[in-house]
Amino acid sequence: MFDALIRFIREQYRSEGFIPLHAPVFAGREQAYVGDTIASTFVSSVGAYVDRFERDMAAYTGSPRAVATVNGTAALHMALQLVGVGFGDLVVTQPLTFVATCNAIAYCGAEPVFVDVERRTLGLCPRALETWLTENARLDDDGLCRAKADGRIIRACVPMHTFGHPADLDGLADVCRRWRLALVEDAAESLGSFYKGRHTGTLGEVGTLSFNGNKIITTGGGGMILAGEALGARAKHLTTTAKQPHPYEYVHDEVGYNYRLPNLNAALGCAQLEQLEAFIACKRELAARYAAHLAGSDLQFVVEPADCRSNYWLNAVICESGAQRDALLQATNGAEVMTRPIWALMNRLPIYAHCRKGDLSNAEWLEARVVNLPSSVILPAA
Repeated sequence: MFDALIRFIREQYRSEGFIPLHAPVFAGREQAYVGDTIASTFVSSVGAYVDRFERDMAAYTGSPRAVATVNGTAALHMALQLVGVGFGDLVVTQPLTFVATCNAIAYCGAEPVFVDVERRTLGLCPRALETWLTENARLDDDGLCRAKADGRIIRACVPMHTFGHPADLDGLADVCRRWRLALVEDAAESLGSFYKGRHTGTLGEVGTLSFNGNKIITTGGGGMILAGEALGARAKHLTTTAKQPHPYEYVHDEVGYNYRLPNLNAALGCAQLEQLEAFIACKRELAARYAAHLAGSDLQFVVEPADCRSNYWLNAVICESGAQRDALLQATNGAEVMTRPIWALMNRLPIYAHCRKGDLSNAEWLEARVVNLPSSVILPAA
């Protein structure tokens, strides 16, 4: 049933062997920069490449500040703390996401609230958010958003840009503004994606990126906080163990975190970032070929939202049914072409099954039908 798709994928990757879902590509100055770091002996949390990676990322995204962290989850944990999320708070997010989104909320002692996604963007739906808040929340005399049921503060909203496709940020920002919620963008998957000309992660109070080994560029592990000058400076302080500058004394003025990205990893990131636009061009070309191949078939290819530029981090199709999804997964993986289902909804996990939720019809529909196809960068043949 899926033989034509399997042949098409093998033709794209020019391989009869195992084809991974998303593999890193090291085609630039990675070895030179990492070698330079080793030669300098500054391989840990201090070094010229950390500073450069932060500067280059701020310049690329248009963010006033960029603060490197050890991974994307640490970046999101820090971002939530920066906007005041604390013990007992509620944070609205989407159930269709990777578990790290919810884990970062839990690290703060807060609890996720699950609101439905849009089928169009796969991201948090502003209309569903408005509906849930109208039915379940109120603004108190101090302007705090509180749950009607028990008075707990609803502090923030965390949309995730699924597979690199931007969520409806205008709609979400409007709802968050009226309900006094901090908008924190989980842009882990969307480096290089733009919403109406602005980079994802720069439209809320804070945004975060990930450079895990499977992302569009990688530092091995790593993340980045995107913020304004004031919050960025505070993020840098807290992620470097809250140590006060001093030539030799150890003075820490509050509880901080050792969330620093090592210079060794930052060197890899600098080399990868130099190739980002070339990687995106290759990925967008691959997406266009997938879309053309699947046109007229019973698999719906997921395309970028209007007025957006997606990095097409992971290509995805929507199957007609759960049975077709299972058949596609079995056929492709059985042929050593790696495909993956979308994540199980977070509210189905035992650790988050007790959390509040709205109607999740779209998320449930997508969970049963979405499959990711191989999406590694294919460089032009030499």
